[in-house]
This record gives sequence, structure tokens and C-alpha cells, in this order.
Amino acid sequence: MSMTMGRSPANPSAPAGRPLLEVNDLKKHFPIKAGFFGGKTGNVYAVDGVTFHINKGETLSLVGESGCGKSTVGKTLLRLYNPTDGQVVLDGQRIDDLSEGKLRPVRRRIGVVFQDPFSSLNPRMRVRDLLAEPIRNYGLAKNGADLQARLDKLMDTVRLPRDAVNRFPHEFSGGQRQRICIARALAGEPELIICDEAVSALDVSVKAQIVNLLQDLQKDLGLALLFISHDLAIVEHMTHRVAVMYLGKIVEIAPKRSLFAAPKHPYTEALLSAVPVPSPGQARKRIILKGDVPSPIKPPKGCRFHTRCPYAFDRCRVDEPRLQQTSPEHWSACHLHDLPAAENPLARDTVLYS
Repeated sequence: MSMTMGRSPANPSAPAGRPLLEVNDLKKHFPIKAGFFGGKTGNVYAVDGVTFHINKGETLSLVGESGCGKSTVGKTLLRLYNPTDGQVVLDGQRIDDLSEGKLRPVRRRIGVVFQDPFSSLNPRMRVRDLLAEPIRNYGLAKNGADLQARLDKLMDTVRLPRDAVNRFPHEFSGGQRQRICIARALAGEPELIICDEAVSALDVSVKAQIVNLLQDLQKDLGLALLFISHDLAIVEHMTHRVAVMYLGKIVEIAPKRSLFAAPKHPYTEALLSAVPVPSPGQARKRIILKGDVPSPIKPPKGCRFHTRCPYAFDRCRVDEPRLQQTSPEHWSACHLHDLPAAENPLARDTVLYS
């Protein structure tokens, strides 16, 4: 099933043109079963109505605390999990309801780089075979010489020596293994790469190298990136827009500069207050959230963040906020923006450093 996308009513933040990827009200609920017969007793609402888009050649970062559902979003987009509800549209074609047979050619257009490069690679396969597998699967090489040329180009692209294709994964460092994972993601010539905590397991210096590599690849190949991370310092360095998740929902989405300069959701404000300052001489107001993240099995009624929000009022406890535009391209799901500006603590420009 295909569809022509403009500005979708389900995704009001989408541009008037057609994005490369559009996600509308995506849900992934995992059933909870108990007893000898495995009867269903409830659901884990891991992803519960997520909407966003990614333009061609753009990086969108999906951020939030561990357990907020951001990795589940990535795996659902890849159809490693089948969505419970919602739509996923890739370049105008709806892909969330495709059969396995029809989904196969679409998979080539989306690459993925996971968090742990060692567990992502088959330890019994040489790098040559790891990279050749997607090329053969999608019939991209015309002959053996073409296959070899593609392998050489992939190794050059990720800045590894060509003869390294004859080695096994355990013979490489962590950063080198992640470069191999990136090369494998590129082997199918994708338009979008999902990076699921792709640098979080690496040392600081290696992390910077991989981030720079991803940025160079994006510039050279015109790739779009969904960069899933909890590291806001890295996100600030490499992204175009940021979507903030809390307990299965996106609570704020905005261009990087707008979000880091003046967050419009209390949760985003608290996350940014924890980012290390770039200079020892600078100071920042630290916001300590009270309580723990509620269970995704039984999310709070109303705003899911109200149990920890320093600005919560009565409406927050009963009425779930919807994403609304607070400034150009900046969207937030918070009832504070329905108050007069004088009563809204987020209406002012947030001072991150002083």
C-alpha cells in the first residue's frame, strides 16, 4: 500500500513536502502473561503513540532516560518487532503492514548500527563474509570482481585497511568493530541508518571518531540518521533536530538550537541541566527530579511526567497533553503552554549557562 504524504493531520510537525520517513502514532505494547497457560494479565506500554518525521539527509536524535522506549521505536521501525498500531511510511510507501516478502526489498533501504559491536558480529565469520552477506542477499554485485570492488570501497569508506577483511571480529578493537558494523549497514546502499546507542559502549576518544565518521558519511552519501542516544553532549554535536521521549511518548521535538537554548518541557529542562558544562568556569542550575520513573505497565493518568514534574498542577493529573507548537518548528506536550505567559515558567528563554 502506498500513499502520498503532505502535512499529515496525524503528524502536524511534518513539513509540507514528503519526508523520507514519517511515523504516525506508533505503538508497541508487549503482553504480560502469567500462569501455566500463559493468560494475558496486562501490557507493557513500551511505545504508546509516537509521531515524528525524518527528512532526507537529516539527523533526528531520539533521547531520554533508559527504559523510555527509544530503542523499541528503532526496532519497531526495522520490523524486528511488529507494531501494535500506527503507521510507518518510507518515502511515500507505507511499510508497517507489509508482508515479509514485500518487506524484503524495503529492508535494504534502512541500515542499522547497534550498541554492542561485538555481539552484533558473528564471531565465526570473517569480515569479508560479514560485509558480503547483505550484498549477495540483495543481488547488488554483478560478479566476483564487482563484489571485491564493493568490499574495498566499504573498507575505504569506514577508514579501515582493505586487507582487514580477512580477519575475524575478535581481532579488532571496539572502535574498529563498530566501523565494521557501519560498513555492514552501508553494504545495502541504504537511505536511512538507525543508530541505536551506536557510540555509548566506546571510549571517549573513539566515540568522537565514530561520530565524525557518521557525519562525514551523511555529508558524502546524503544519508538520513535516526540517532538513538542518552548522551546529550554527543547529540548536541551531531544532530539537526531532537525528539525527547518519556515513558513511551514524545514530549518535545524541536531543532537542536531551539531545544538546547530554550526547552519547552520540564523533562527536557531537567535532562539538559545534567549535561556537563563545556567550561569549568561556567555554572548551571541543576534540576533534581523527585521520585522514580513510573512503570510502563501502568502509566500515570494525565501527563505521564506529572508525578515528577516541579510545575505540575491539577489539570496535569487528569488531562493528557498533546504536542502543540510553541514556536516555529518547536513542539511540546505540556499544559503550561495553555497558561498566560506570566504564569508559565517555560515561557521565558532558559538560561543554560551563567
